[in-house]
Amino acid sequence: MEAADYEVLSVREQLFHERVRECIISALLFATLYILCHIFLTRFKKPAEFTTVDDEDATVNKIALELCTFTLAVALGAVLLLPFSIISNEVLLSLPRNYYIQWLNGSLIHGLWNLVFLFSNLSLIFLMPFAYFFTESEGFAGSRKGVLGRVYETVVMLLLLTLLVLGMVWVASAIVDNKASRESLYDFWEYYLPYLYSCISFLGVLLLLVCTPLGLARMFSVTGKLLVKPRLLEDLEEQLYCSAFEEAALTHRICNPTSCWLPLDMELLHRQVLALQTQRVLLEKRRKASAWQRNLGYPLAMLCLLVLTGLSVLIVAFHILELLIDEAAMPRGMQDASLGQVSFSKLGSFGAIIQVVLIFYLMVSSVVGFYSSPLFRGLRPRCHDTAMTQIIGNCVCLLVLSSALPVFSRTLGLTRFDLLGDFGRFNWLGNFYIVFLYNAAFAGLSTLCLVKTFTAAVRAELIRAFGLDRLPLPVSGFPRASRKSQHHQ
Repeated sequence: MEAADYEVLSVREQLFHERVRECIISALLFATLYILCHIFLTRFKKPAEFTTVDDEDATVNKIALELCTFTLAVALGAVLLLPFSIISNEVLLSLPRNYYIQWLNGSLIHGLWNLVFLFSNLSLIFLMPFAYFFTESEGFAGSRKGVLGRVYETVVMLLLLTLLVLGMVWVASAIVDNKASRESLYDFWEYYLPYLYSCISFLGVLLLLVCTPLGLARMFSVTGKLLVKPRLLEDLEEQLYCSAFEEAALTHRICNPTSCWLPLDMELLHRQVLALQTQRVLLEKRRKASAWQRNLGYPLAMLCLLVLTGLSVLIVAFHILELLIDEAAMPRGMQDASLGQVSFSKLGSFGAIIQVVLIFYLMVSSVVGFYSSPLFRGLRPRCHDTAMTQIIGNCVCLLVLSSALPVFSRTLGLTRFDLLGDFGRFNWLGNFYIVFLYNAAFAGLSTLCLVKTFTAAVRAELIRAFGLDRLPLPVSGFPRASRKSQHHQ
């Protein structure tokens, strides 16, 4: 063989080894996420559904749980996708020729974006509907009972649902663009799936627009419940006394049911006693907290939340001004650019770290706001008491929120890292009016929720600090009765 042939062979071998290395890294990352999600879901699943007398139902629930674990791992990967890309870009900028980070390159990042896009489509369109129909199926009438009969019924239902969704989306695309609708019939993979995912992502971005401002306001109260407040803001001794008094009263009522002439629900009373005991144990732990934890931890946590929230709103406000001045700030795709060439923050690595922290903070806030909203409060999972269908619903909602997070972050201007792969092919991202109105709506809703929450919280704390909440309520009918008595006199 000549020297040129050896050179071509070495290039092919290098490309082959790089491809194998990327596959191994992607598999290890996904396996890690899968194990973490499996441990997380086992804490919330209802054990009675997996240890039933009917082995068929238990097998079906186990298969559905594995599908939910896969979907939740994809959702977690979608959350980590943009922060991992931002950090990787800064690492490649800082250490461009380091031998130990040669595995971290633009090809790997592009591959991860494409895999998350593919698995998100697979989970939303096929796996989660299959898991739901599989748990609800019983097999066709007259067919043999068993898991296989349920699989047949689930596949038929999934095919019918797929045809329905395809028809609806094709009609919608035909209304918007007739030429595009014809292309979707000829090129299913290159046009139809990105268009369908664009619609789902747009719904997720709208859901984030509603949930994130609500979550930003709720984060203060949620953090206040988890941390120990200073003695100026709460009286733990009084709360312990009230809890012990209520527990003693309920215990006396359970031990002497004949002392009350009303019928008693003993099961409800036992649950109330257990709840009071749990509350008392938590109050005891909070009372034993150190002075540093009580007087320093809570103010620092509230200060961090205040800084992160204010910084998020300020960045969105500056992004609105930037959109008005220069339309080049519109989000766009970066499918052909390579990483490690330029920093996507004016502050360098420090700015990239701030971007990552803000992205995670807004994602946590959106989840808190999602489960705090009255519409989705019933989906909130409970430890070891969550039904299988409820787990499926939670996984679908979390995947919709997390898969819309890169588009959400780029639309609000939290980062200048442009969307890679098929994430940058969404048509509505190039519409100036949609992006501008979205930023304005987010800034307005966030400001409104924060002002309402802070004024209500300050008012409640002032009332509690001055002891006005313990004042007796006035009797509304007393002045009127006195006037009537004076009239009769």
